[in-house]
Amino acid sequence: MRQAITIILSLAVLTLFVGLGTWQVQRLQWKEGVLANIDARIAADPVSLPDTPDKAQDTYLPVIVSGSFGEGTLRVLVSTKQAGAGYRLISPFLTEQGAILIDRGFIRVADEMPPVPEGPVQIEGNLHWPADRLSSTPENDVAGNTWFARDLDQMAEVLGTQPIFIITRHMTPPEPRVLPLPVTSDGVPNRHLEYAGTWFLLALTWSMMTLTLLWRKKRRNT
Repeated sequence: MRQAITIILSLAVLTLFVGLGTWQVQRLQWKEGVLANIDARIAADPVSLPDTPDKAQDTYLPVIVSGSFGEGTLRVLVSTKQAGAGYRLISPFLTEQGAILIDRGFIRVADEMPPVPEGPVQIEGNLHWPADRLSSTPENDVAGNTWFARDLDQMAEVLGTQPIFIITRHMTPPEPRVLPLPVTSDGVPNRHLEYAGTWFLLALTWSMMTLTLLWRKKRRNT
């Protein structure tokens, strides 16, 4: 009787682990579809900047804007795989629709702050609403101009712009001392394969433990 109960409970737990692993595989397929849609949206042909960009509808929307840079640049601390630690440069950009925020790109920590480009500029990039701030993220050092998160409302207040943010993909004329860091889907978390592997590994481990236990009981009874 005890052995039957053990087998039933073990099968129930095994079914749970396999079910959770299968669910994570399904979630992986769903997330890959979401990421493919995001990548397609990012790479689409640019359009004019909407009059009132909406976060729900316009995140990653490719746009093209013309205007000139205003005064002031904020430095947002960031690390890249290719160049290491550095800063994203955020500057005000004056357009016919008003002043907005432009992420010009990346410089290394040791580099001097380049001046904002002068004269008319055309920028192709993507609208974005970054979610940089975590519970462990320090408060921005506004006085020292070292920012740890791209808090749009705060940046817009400091630079006197609207909280509309474009990450540069191409700038004409280009800014030689600044490396554009175009928006990608890399920041969208996708750990479903890892989770699926964990549940299936637990299922395998549980099966081996159960078989070992039943084998030992059988040996004791013989």
